[in-house]
Amino acid sequence: MVVAALAGLAHRAPAQGATDSARTISLGDAVTLAQRNSPIAVNARGQIKSSQAGVRSAFAAFLPSIDLQATNTQNSPAGVVIDSTGHVFSGKWQTSEGFSMGLQLFDGLARLYQIRASRADVNAARANEIAQSYQIALEVSQQYYAVLAAKESEAAAQAELDQAQQQLTVSRAKVEAQTSTKSDSLRAIIQVGNAQLALLQARNDLQTANATLTRLVGEPYKVTANAADTLAGPTVEVDSAKLAQLAAVSPAVQQAQASERAAQAQYRAAHAPYFPDISMAYNRARYHSDSTFNFFNRNGYNYSGTLRFTISYPLFNQLQREQDVVVAHVAEQNAEAVAHDAVLLAQQNLVAYIGALRTAQQQIDIQQVSVVAAEEDLRVQQQRYQLGASILLDVLTSQTQLTQARLALIQARYNYRVAKAQLEALIGQPL
Repeated sequence: MVVAALAGLAHRAPAQGATDSARTISLGDAVTLAQRNSPIAVNARGQIKSSQAGVRSAFAAFLPSIDLQATNTQNSPAGVVIDSTGHVFSGKWQTSEGFSMGLQLFDGLARLYQIRASRADVNAARANEIAQSYQIALEVSQQYYAVLAAKESEAAAQAELDQAQQQLTVSRAKVEAQTSTKSDSLRAIIQVGNAQLALLQARNDLQTANATLTRLVGEPYKVTANAADTLAGPTVEVDSAKLAQLAAVSPAVQQAQASERAAQAQYRAAHAPYFPDISMAYNRARYHSDSTFNFFNRNGYNYSGTLRFTISYPLFNQLQREQDVVVAHVAEQNAEAVAHDAVLLAQQNLVAYIGALRTAQQQIDIQQVSVVAAEEDLRVQQQRYQLGASILLDVLTSQTQLTQARLALIQARYNYRVAKAQLEALIGQPL
């Protein structure tokens, strides 16, 4: 009864994984959508706009400030009134109009260095946007390849199940012909059950991979990899010297170097308070008084105008200048260290990614041979078992070895694709 129950279970192949309808999408489209929708990309583009606004603000500091004033005041009781500017009003209503303009002539070159810092911030923001764009492409590529790997793993699991079911059929026939024992049939049933479980796990892994890809793409509909895509593909020639040159000017390195230049400019700007401040101010006004309210009366106005130049120098400000210089100098040193480390990190990652790419290629070559050998070994063992020249354990061992070789090939191809994407993200351009 136990044998019959197990045999019935073995005949019930797992139902095809019910997958919700998903839109197939190419890798290029997936990357494009993610670069458009990703919060990281949106933030990077926003940083560029903010830094560009900072440049405009830095240039605006060279422009004069202009203010317009107009007042109308009722005095009760009427009499002589002298306002804060020294104007004398003798009527019940006093009216004044005017404008003032101020212009900073010299500020210790603080504004000039601020422009340099703002421009460096723009360059840093642009480099960051490129770096983040390739980082997003890397994440999407990794997940896209994970979906392809999950699909191919599902296919490998299905092939294993098909082989196990075929072997079960052969084992039953041999048991009925009394050329084999019930033990062989039971082992075949167990092999089918294990293959069914592996297929269920592979389908679940595919569903999870699709869900992760959908989130990275950032679209409301579900997506999956294009059915025509596979992990197999052409290899690329690796020129280590050329890649080293590209890595030295990668977006991440350029961002760090631009931030360093901004910090240097801020450090120089921090010395501005050690120089005098020179400014100019001009004021033009007209005023009159009247017994009745008439704001638009053009008669009886008195006019005044002043031009003032001011030179100021803080002799002592509680050591604030000194502290600002120290803080700016520390920021400059930190930025310099970060820029230096960015170069070293690029070199480190370059060595690692090239090594991973070459290792993956060697693994692909080895596993391709292993798959062919394992397929032939399984064919031979199945023939020998049918002829009674070998035992079922040999067949089952060959089936397991073939499945392992197929999965190892899938993993090697996945590793190669990922290593290639990592190199592209590092240098900021496709290979």
